Amino acid sequence: MPLLKPSPTPTISELPGIVPGSSGLDLNYLTEAGQRLVPYAIGAGSLLVAWAVAGAILARKAPHTWWSLYGFWFLRLRMTRSWQRLCLNAGLSTAHRSAPAANFRYVIALPRLTRVRPRRNGATAMIYFGAGQKPTAFIEAADAMAHAWRVHAVRVVASGRGRVKLTILNDDPLTSIPDNINISLRRAGASEAPTVDDLAATIGTREDGERWAINLLSFPHWLITGATQSGKSTLINAAVAQWATRPIALVGIDCKGGMELGPHTPRLSALATDRHQAADLLQRLVREAVDRMNLCRDHRQRNIWQLPHDLRPVPIIVIVDELAELYLVASRDEKEAAQKATTNLLRLAQLGAALGIHLVLAGQRVGSDFGTGVTALRAQLGGRICLAVNDKETAVMTLGDLYPDAVEAAQLISSAEKGVAITTAASQGWIRARSMNFPPDALDGAIEATAHLTPHLPVLDSALL
Repeated sequence: MPLLKPSPTPTISELPGIVPGSSGLDLNYLTEAGQRLVPYAIGAGSLLVAWAVAGAILARKAPHTWWSLYGFWFLRLRMTRSWQRLCLNAGLSTAHRSAPAANFRYVIALPRLTRVRPRRNGATAMIYFGAGQKPTAFIEAADAMAHAWRVHAVRVVASGRGRVKLTILNDDPLTSIPDNINISLRRAGASEAPTVDDLAATIGTREDGERWAINLLSFPHWLITGATQSGKSTLINAAVAQWATRPIALVGIDCKGGMELGPHTPRLSALATDRHQAADLLQRLVREAVDRMNLCRDHRQRNIWQLPHDLRPVPIIVIVDELAELYLVASRDEKEAAQKATTNLLRLAQLGAALGIHLVLAGQRVGSDFGTGVTALRAQLGGRICLAVNDKETAVMTLGDLYPDAVEAAQLISSAEKGVAITTAASQGWIRARSMNFPPDALDGAIEATAHLTPHLPVLDSALL
């Protein structure tokens, strides 16, 4: 069988596009090849232009869709490319000695950034860090992450041993005051039994795009601070308008003569307008708490929500406007009334959570000059809202014992940012939020429509209204 001869290797002159006997390229061949590539180039360019135009339209008309299809992937690319430099510059890396030990060489180890997931107007991610590291280092590096990834903010929360969770916000959703959100103003029946769902009232929008609510089930008692014109009253009015439609008793204490809570009177089961009335009203509420405690004990239940519907008492929400008026006194007689009021207020805070008696305490400022009683009371108030305040001590008293890093964020709220606040969040520690625009006429309408739902509390029969 004859052997096959290998094909001869072509010479340079035999290659396509080379003119035989010359050292130059065949321009006609290159022109034809270029003409064949033109349609492909035009098609690719058209697709690129269409992709860019579609992105610009989506960014303007459907920003959330744009974020899912475009923005998130750009963010993820920036995160991947900058992670090593970010860790090295922010002190988030660790070093360990490599084996064998004789070489005495150290290897730089980076925390593991993983589980990057898109979310509305941002993303979430997890960081698993090395031995010897603490979450504090990553919390302090949150601003560095925001700058490196070119986003509005990065919130860092310890979510377990050896890891932290990142909440990445692409832009600030709180730049404008939310309109009157479609809150539930359902009309409750006079005989309807209360449920735990009645305790939550939507008051605005959180920085992460979620609804902001005062939930008395998650945090039974709340402390709200804010300077004049900060949006404190609007926030409280939005919550009262929703609680008014439900089988809930509302009780007010306004020691400024009832100027703030006076418009709520038709829906209030009682209203105290000076310190002496407040002391008497709080003492009656303590008596009601003791009666409810005995009721739960007799039926071997730990709270009123475990009682049968026909035995369950209505929840009571005590709203105190301007807390300082209860504490700051000018005479001995006022001091005795203030001492009585603050003692009973503290007892309600300690006993009320399981008995359906909740406190919402508001004021322009809270300070150590109120006395030791305010510190003990603050420890019982798990829900905190700090709007724009005039002094650092108020921000510290409102947030400092729970989240020291939130104090600085609260001080950055300007007086022009109406309704912007730092608030507690059950799963995130603290977060920025903004209350809705709830005009006075909307409150008047809600109070007038629900005045007939005001529960009758026998223990308050002789209390002043």
